[in-house]
Order: sequence, then C-alpha cells, then structure tokens
Amino acid sequence: MGESGREEYKIQSFDADTQQLLKTALKDPGAVDLDRVANVIVDHSLQDCVFSKEAGRMCYAIIQVNNMPMMALVNPVYDCLFRLAQPDSLSTEEEVDCLVLQLHRVGEQLEKMNGQRMDELFVLIRDGFLLPRGLSSLAQLLLLEVIEFRAAGWTTTPAAHKYYYSELPD
Repeated sequence: MGESGREEYKIQSFDADTQQLLKTALKDPGAVDLDRVANVIVDHSLQDCVFSKEAGRMCYAIIQVNNMPMMALVNPVYDCLFRLAQPDSLSTEEEVDCLVLQLHRVGEQLEKMNGQRMDELFVLIRDGFLLPRGLSSLAQLLLLEVIEFRAAGWTTTPAAHKYYYSELPD
C-alpha cells in the first residue's frame, strides 16, 4: 500500500491535532505515542461502529510499517475485535466480514502476544455462531470459517478455501 492508499483513511471527523497524530502514525509509528494513537482509534471506534472497519484498516497499516507498534496496539486491536464479536455486530454482515478479515490478517500475531484474550474472543465468536439470533447464512459461514482457520493453525487448505468462498462474489 503506497502513500496514496494511506491518504484514503476517513479521519476527517477528528480535530486537526488528532488528524495529524494519525497521519504521522501511519507514516512513521516510531515518531508518535502509540498508546495515545491506539486510545484515540479505539475510543472513536466504540462511539462509531461504522468507523470500526476503518480503525482495523488503520491499525493494520501501522503494524505493517514495522512489528514494534504491534506491542502497543495489541489490547486496542483486541478491544475492537471484541466489539465486532458482540451479538449486535454479528447481526451485520459487514461487521462480521471485518472481524473475519482482521483475524485473517493479524490473528496469529495477536494470539502469540496474548493467547488468553484470543481464547476469550473465540468464545464470543463460537457463541455467536452456535446461538444465532438472526444471523444471516453468510455471517454463519464466515464465523465457521474463521473458527476452522484458527483451529488449523491460522491456515486454510485449498479445499477449505473452495468450500467457504466458492459462492462468494469477488
């Protein structure tokens, strides 16, 4: 993802100082207080569920710059994932898709850094799958896929990929 991709983040709802903090974090995570960045992102995500998807993308981009920021982002990223695993979020396909996508991207790294929180997150995901209250068939499919993805050591076999994704549009 190049510089132009980084400019696409929806941070206009923040004040000018916070926008600058986030832009700097995306370009050079070592130049900012990552705890502050993480708290800003998580707080805004918890107030605005639509922003949660954007928050996940931003955190992922920050992590990709180098792995050191991951330490400061572990708990805030988990907080966002826990929010996405709540029953009201699981009833929205876009939020389930976001949850699954982020777990595919950073789940293995998060689990290495805090396995207990990952276990707790997957209890919520499992319960959301087993106790569907208005879950769409796509949401159920995605939840089952991510449960199996983790159980297989964060990998997907070609057969599993074909099973889960053969019916989905690109």
